[in-house]
Amino acid sequence: MRARTSRLTHQRVRAAWLFLAPVLLVLALVAGWPLLKTIAYGFTDASLIDPASAKFVGFDNFSYLLLDANWWAAVWNTVVFAVVSVALETALGLIIALALNAQFPGRGGLRAAILIPWAIPTVVSAQMWSWMFNDVFGVINHILLALGLIAQPIAWLASPDTALLAIILVDVWKTTPFMALLLLAGLQMLPQECFESARVDGVHPLKVFLRVTLPLLKPALMVAVIFRLLDALRMFDLVYVMSGNSRDTMSMSVYARQQLIDFGDLGFGSAAATLIFAIIALFTVVYLTVARVGRED
Repeated sequence: MRARTSRLTHQRVRAAWLFLAPVLLVLALVAGWPLLKTIAYGFTDASLIDPASAKFVGFDNFSYLLLDANWWAAVWNTVVFAVVSVALETALGLIIALALNAQFPGRGGLRAAILIPWAIPTVVSAQMWSWMFNDVFGVINHILLALGLIAQPIAWLASPDTALLAIILVDVWKTTPFMALLLLAGLQMLPQECFESARVDGVHPLKVFLRVTLPLLKPALMVAVIFRLLDALRMFDLVYVMSGNSRDTMSMSVYARQQLIDFGDLGFGSAAATLIFAIIALFTVVYLTVARVGRED
């Protein structure tokens, strides 16, 4: 009986690999080959004008990169952006998901409405908010001046003190609906018997949330957080449209783009892109390892 079960399991695994083979082949061609080329260019002095004349330089590009103060500024900006934005989006998304999970008239329409910011293309959102943050005709300064919260207009995207904050706020506005949608799906998968029992026993709603809802929602919450963190660590379009190549807000992806396109240094830019990939891959492995250990405990 055990041998028969083993053969059946082996057949199922083989069938699964056969079904996945076309997808894996497409991924290898679309993503794998460009990634390998990028890594290879990172070890050369290739230029964007004439990449065919590239010469092997070993780890020189990576050595120069790790000594570049602008690179470390971009790393710091990216980490701050990712941590702060994802933390705010998770908290707000959880609140919205809990509200939308309740029964009330018009819930379906409200669920669709909150997805509007997320559905707007990032470039459009970035340009729209850039106008709103403008220090001359922006509506943000107009509202704050009318409320008496500021004495004079603020150049939100030109000041080092406020530029990164403004970009984070725009990302929170745009991506919180995505977090809410993921967490709402997780809430709707939770067993309702636990909540009904707690309601019958008269347990305080806050205690139900802390002792029942959060532990059961943890897997969905972890998936939502890792998705958003990976996306935030490679953020490019929002930062580039709102502040360009400003050192105060430059992300790692914007830095790599500057080296590749503006400076035409294909080798150095590829090294930066390779390092970004390595950082994100390392973060993913560490996060999944910690999450697995937490589940086993």
